[in-house]
Amino acid sequence: MEQIPQISYASTAPELSDDRRYDFFSRVVPPDSFQAQAMVDIVKAMGWNYVSTVASEGSYGEKGVEAFMQISREAGGICIAQSLKIPHDHKQADFDKIIRQLLETRYARAVIIFAYDEDIRGILNATKRADQVGHFLWIGSDSWGAKNSPIQGLEDAAVGAITILPKRATVEGFDVYFTSRTLENNRRNVWFAEFWEENFNCKLMSSSKREDTSRKCTGQERIGIDSKYEQEGKVQFVIDAVYAMAHALHNMQKDLCPNQSGVCSEMTGGKKLLKYIRSVSFNGSAGTSVTFNRNGDAPGRYDLFQYQMNINNTPFYKVIGQWTESLQLNIEDMQWPSGEMEIPSSVCSLPCKMGQRKKVVKGVPCCWHCEPCDGYQYQYDETSCRLCAYNMRPNSNRTGCQPIPIVKLEWHSPWAIIPVFLAMLGIIATIFVMATFIRYNDTPIVRASGRELSYVLLTGIFLCYIITFVMIATPDMAVCSFRRIFLGLGMCISYAALLTKTNRIYRIFEEGKKSVSPPRLISPTSQLAITSSLISFQLLGVLIWFGVDPPNTIIDYDEQKTINPERAQGVLKCDITDLQIICSLGYSILLMVTCTVYAIKTRGVPENFNEAKPIGFTMYTTCIVWLAFIPIFFGTAQSAEKLYVQTTTLTISMNLSASVALGMLYMPKVYVIIFHPELNVQKRKRSFKAVATAATMSSRLSHKPSDRPNGEAKTELCENVDPNS
Repeated sequence: MEQIPQISYASTAPELSDDRRYDFFSRVVPPDSFQAQAMVDIVKAMGWNYVSTVASEGSYGEKGVEAFMQISREAGGICIAQSLKIPHDHKQADFDKIIRQLLETRYARAVIIFAYDEDIRGILNATKRADQVGHFLWIGSDSWGAKNSPIQGLEDAAVGAITILPKRATVEGFDVYFTSRTLENNRRNVWFAEFWEENFNCKLMSSSKREDTSRKCTGQERIGIDSKYEQEGKVQFVIDAVYAMAHALHNMQKDLCPNQSGVCSEMTGGKKLLKYIRSVSFNGSAGTSVTFNRNGDAPGRYDLFQYQMNINNTPFYKVIGQWTESLQLNIEDMQWPSGEMEIPSSVCSLPCKMGQRKKVVKGVPCCWHCEPCDGYQYQYDETSCRLCAYNMRPNSNRTGCQPIPIVKLEWHSPWAIIPVFLAMLGIIATIFVMATFIRYNDTPIVRASGRELSYVLLTGIFLCYIITFVMIATPDMAVCSFRRIFLGLGMCISYAALLTKTNRIYRIFEEGKKSVSPPRLISPTSQLAITSSLISFQLLGVLIWFGVDPPNTIIDYDEQKTINPERAQGVLKCDITDLQIICSLGYSILLMVTCTVYAIKTRGVPENFNEAKPIGFTMYTTCIVWLAFIPIFFGTAQSAEKLYVQTTTLTISMNLSASVALGMLYMPKVYVIIFHPELNVQKRKRSFKAVATAATMSSRLSHKPSDRPNGEAKTELCENVDPNS
């Protein structure tokens, strides 16, 4: 193999940089890998991450696209939507097919194009046929550069295209020299005659390969006068390549043959010459330095153009920046097709909004779906959502978490106003009744009611009203303690007193059926003792509760954690569960049920004896109230309004229970005491024997008339008996 160094002025294929295969090859033009890097930098500067590529079949196009794809993979953040190839023997249908394929990924508007002039024209023509002028954002390689030939007649389809051209300068001396060339003074160039015919569209001689034309060349034509002339862009590189070889030979001769002129024997060998070529450094014809790297490549220096329309609708190439190992781009000088003011997008997926995460499409990292962080999640990073802490909720844009607001039952809330109003009315009524009874303590009606148990019952009723304020008050250690104590105490006192009363009546009349001797434990002192013992069980349970689980306040974040986190609230409340509330009331409910049973048993007692029937009506009504309370209380356990509904239901139920007892047992007596004092007089006393007789006769009255002696239903009881006898 001949080791002959070469210096190219036009070869830009990237594979020529492989010094293992092309170790004697050098070039004064940058390889396509540099312009591929420049294209990657442009795409990134535009904010594009989803692009397509189109290449002419062959080394230039395919290797250029391959270099772009390799560099974009290494850089990251750029995805290739389509990578298409223009065949050598292309037809119009091939270009139409390429445009259809590009439109399959419409969001990939940016298209990298490494193609020859004819292929560029074919692509632009197909764009017009598809009525997609202005849709694609072309980024053309140096084969497009700043040429007019690829876009002549297709200017509207090329507007907005960004093109790359190795940095070059016009060599004025070459223009003077070349325009002065004629057939007479340039006979040494064997191709000049053919150029002459082509340039002036004429025929020199009969042996010419050119087809017959009506015009014969005169030889007097002048370049640049009788024809268009534009300096070939590679003239600078031809000159630089020649000078590079000349500098290498000159330096080699100086080093190896210092005392001789011309070539000496020591200057033989391609490796020696290659060493001097790779080490040259001089200012080239464009005023820029000419050097080679270890692979024989020249530095990458490119001018960046954009094809634009001026105010007169005249298209032109405008310099918008340069690339010399890094990108310098003047985005403010750029124009876009269809009059777009902002940089058009070429992305597979738009950026997700705040509070959304990316769900990347498998195999295409630039494409994703945006999924909102829902529930109590917030956006942790681009691709994931995380759950806020139990006492936090996401902020409005779901970029972080914020504390859940703490709420409690406020006094001004409608849920509190109604039970408080009822409780205040009840308290006023209870105080009025109690004051009336104290004022008329020694009158027959008060004494006949059983003064001691009446005051105990009024105390229980009063506590039933008071618990409303304790349940609504802001929870703290003291309030929580009072809730535990008084929650079931008022009802316990009330029903313990009522149970003692109904039990006393029941025992009196049951005993009266058997004998004329009074039953035991019916004195006021005994009744108070029985009532106190019943109440003590409730207090004992509360004391045990205090010892096992001391009272405390908690913030419950689960109670009002709604589906919509914006409505989530933490509830400040006492550390009392629904089950504990029912257990605290359970003993009172047991007393209430037992009292109801006794009220049913004593329903046949004559009206003049004690308060059996009013107590019965009271208990029936109370049972109905609490039967309604239980499903409401537990049915709202999962409701977002649980705090309000349950508190209001509980307090109203207790208010109604107290009001029923107060209204049925005391209001008729107060009415008589105040408005009919003439009825509040001492009745004729009856002995227990009379009571026993009444009980016996009451029992007989319940039998069938046929069983009664002589069919008579008359009782021995007098109409005016002392109920307290």
